[in-house]
Order: sequence, then structure tokens, then C-alpha cells
Amino acid sequence: MSDAQPESPSEPTAESRRETTEDTVFQREDWYAEELTGRTFVRCQFHEVDLTEAATRGVVFTDCVFGNVRFNSSRHTDSAFTGCTFKRCNLFDAEFVGCKLVGSVFTECSLRPLRVTGGDWSFAGLPGADLRGARFHQVRLREADLTAANCVDTVFADVDLSAAQVHSAKFGRADLRGSDLSAFDPFNVELTEAIISPEQATVLMTSMGLRVRA
Repeated sequence: MSDAQPESPSEPTAESRRETTEDTVFQREDWYAEELTGRTFVRCQFHEVDLTEAATRGVVFTDCVFGNVRFNSSRHTDSAFTGCTFKRCNLFDAEFVGCKLVGSVFTECSLRPLRVTGGDWSFAGLPGADLRGARFHQVRLREADLTAANCVDTVFADVDLSAAQVHSAKFGRADLRGSDLSAFDPFNVELTEAIISPEQATVLMTSMGLRVRA
């Protein structure tokens, strides 16, 4: 007679317990001050949805479309918006902490003042964006598109801007200390009164073809 005990069903993982919504259209819904936790949205569309003062934590949006969505004063922590499209959205006073926005594109969006701490925004599309006064701290913006973006008075502290597209962008009076400026061409980027470290000055001078010697 076997003493073997029947196997008990395995406990569901946190990932398997996630509520997943796919291919759904949300139109003119009021999510004011909603708190979203541990949900997943795939290929969903959000049109004229009010997310003012809403908070997300660990929420995943994949290949979603946000049109005329109000993100005013919203807070996002450890959430992901990958491959998403934001069009004519209002992100006034929005904050992202440890979030992933790889490959997401912003078009005609209001992004002032935006606060971003940590996370990965690589390949994000922000061409022509008005980012005046925004604050980015320890963010990965590798290969992001900042072509012709207005980054005057913006803070980029310890930000990975390697291989970013910054042609015709304005960084006047921006604080760039600690950031990777290897993609910056001083002849094609406005840097009037920008704040940089001596090491960054050497990088910029080298890109201009100058030889820096003691």
C-alpha cells in the first residue's frame, strides 16, 4: 500500500491572479481618484477618460491608446505603459515613479510640470514636446526621441540619454548634471546657460572636435 499523498493544487501566483482586460474600449468614463492595483490592460483604448488624481501601482498597459485622457495630478508607481500611444492627453502635475514607458509615444500632450523618478523610458517618442520645468531623476531615456523638444529649465539628473535623438532640442538653463550627453551635438542643440559638470564639458568639447589637455 502506497503512502504517497495526492499532490495538492499549487497556489496561484500573483501574476495568475492579475485581472486582465483585452481589446476593450473605455469611452468618457469617470475614474477620478481611482486606485488601480495589479491590473493588466492589453490593446485597450481609453478615450476622454478622467484619471485626475488617480493612482496606479503595479498596473500594466500594453499597446494601449490614450486619447484626450486627463492624467492631471495622477500618481503612477511601478506601473508599465509599454508601446502605448498618448494623444492630446493632459499630464499636468503627473508623477511616475519606477515606471516603464518603453516605446510609448506622446503627441500633442500637455506635459507640464511632469515628474519622473527612476524607471525606463527608452525609445519613448517625445518629438516637439513642451517639457519646460519637468524633472527627470535617474531615468533611462536611451534612444528616446526628443527631436525639437523644449527642455528649457528642465532637470535631467543622472539620466541615461545615450543615443537619444536631440536634434534641434532646447536645453537652455537645464540642469544636466550626471547625465549621459554623448548624443549631444552642441552645434545642433541649444545649451545656453545649461548646468553641466566638468566631465560633461569635456564630452561636449570632444564632440566638437576639440582636444582637451591638462
